[in-house]
Amino acid sequence: MTLKPVTEEFINRLKSGLSPGVASTVPDDYLLEPRSRWQGVSSILMSPRTVKEVSAIVSSANAENIPIIPYGGGTGLVGGQIQDKGPAGILLSLERMNKIRSLNVDENIITVEAGVILSNLRDAAEKEKKIFPLSLASEGTAQIGGNLATNAGGVNVLRYGSTRNLCLGLEVVFADGSIWNGLSRLHKDNTGYDLKNLIIGSEGTLGIITAATLKLFPKPIERTVALIAVNSPKDALKLLSETKEFFGETISAFELINKMGIHFFRETKLMLKFPFINIPEWMVLLDIGHPGKFSTKENTNEFFENILTSGLAVDGVLAENVSQQNDLWAIRENIPEANRRIGSVSSHDISLPLSEINSFIEETRLEILELGNFRINCFGHLGDGNLHFNIFPQKGENRGDYNHIRPTIKATVHDLVHSHGGSVSAEHGIGRLKINDLVKYSDPIKLKQNKLIKSAMDPKGILNPGAIFGSNLHE
Repeated sequence: MTLKPVTEEFINRLKSGLSPGVASTVPDDYLLEPRSRWQGVSSILMSPRTVKEVSAIVSSANAENIPIIPYGGGTGLVGGQIQDKGPAGILLSLERMNKIRSLNVDENIITVEAGVILSNLRDAAEKEKKIFPLSLASEGTAQIGGNLATNAGGVNVLRYGSTRNLCLGLEVVFADGSIWNGLSRLHKDNTGYDLKNLIIGSEGTLGIITAATLKLFPKPIERTVALIAVNSPKDALKLLSETKEFFGETISAFELINKMGIHFFRETKLMLKFPFINIPEWMVLLDIGHPGKFSTKENTNEFFENILTSGLAVDGVLAENVSQQNDLWAIRENIPEANRRIGSVSSHDISLPLSEINSFIEETRLEILELGNFRINCFGHLGDGNLHFNIFPQKGENRGDYNHIRPTIKATVHDLVHSHGGSVSAEHGIGRLKINDLVKYSDPIKLKQNKLIKSAMDPKGILNPGAIFGSNLHE
């Protein structure tokens, strides 16, 4: 099906049935993604206030074969929110659909519209002494609809799972404009295919998420937050095993940090409190949420004495209050910002089987250094095997000088990920960045079935064309 550009006639006709201010010109920052690798071509921004307005926009676009690009907070890192080619379509922002529709303390659920900012959702839960555990560096601008569309992970996947695991139901507008009210509060429902989980992670290519019913959790009575120095990722994994044995399912986060991230703080003048005089080669940020009947101090002291005595931990700092907990978390949370200021040559969001992580890091570091004198910042969610393996130029050099070798770097990293049984997209999605990787590394049967689903649910291909499948949907 041939897509067509937005026309002034189409906009005027559509505006007559919408509330004032829904249609506007597209601000420049909506057409540029965070890493500045794509420039958008969408010619009109539409910001509906209700699901009925979303339906009207989508059904009209579908009738005239006009592309629709769903837009959340614009924080995606694989270009999924940017239409970079083809006939200029509609950039559909959910930012005005930002109401919290209901919060049920007894059932531990909250129903929110897709444009609710993640940090606002977390604050709403906090007011009721509950937690919504999805936590990202971009949570101050990321919207829950985008989090669901990409199945975002974040730092608490180890305990609570990814966004998919936190969702009970969805409200979705499909390509023909039909509205699915699937805002279920049920934890079990085996009535046919699981449409909810098909939409989650589909990056706006199968439907527009307009609202969601999400799980809340009891707030831990106490927390243990510590920064622990280790000799290697191998020792970090041993520490993870020891921590699980000791604390069970109360571990919320287990984050791997490399010394390069700390050097980047200092290079970019990010003023953070760092507790060690000398920067360890590797560190782990550990966060444990203790239930009410847990003897926190006694058990925590015993654990730290054990790992220090055994030599598994080289050094460690245990936060003594909330302020110190925040200081330790600030180290991990500001790594992406320092990386952005340095400017990566190539960034990689990958996942690996836990037992493969140490050998992967060692092998990949050697292969990257054979390609050039690069700096490597490897960090991430070690507890669930999700690493961010990012390559940077030396101090004083410009990342643009290495654009010619960027495809080789990317292929080198991703080939090694694949050979170790991993995935080249852990939590950021495919978007437009990893279209060729999906073809190269996916099981062909899975890819075929994915394309059939897309063709069945969006036969005209108006929903986020170019994302996930590129222009090869029918190949």
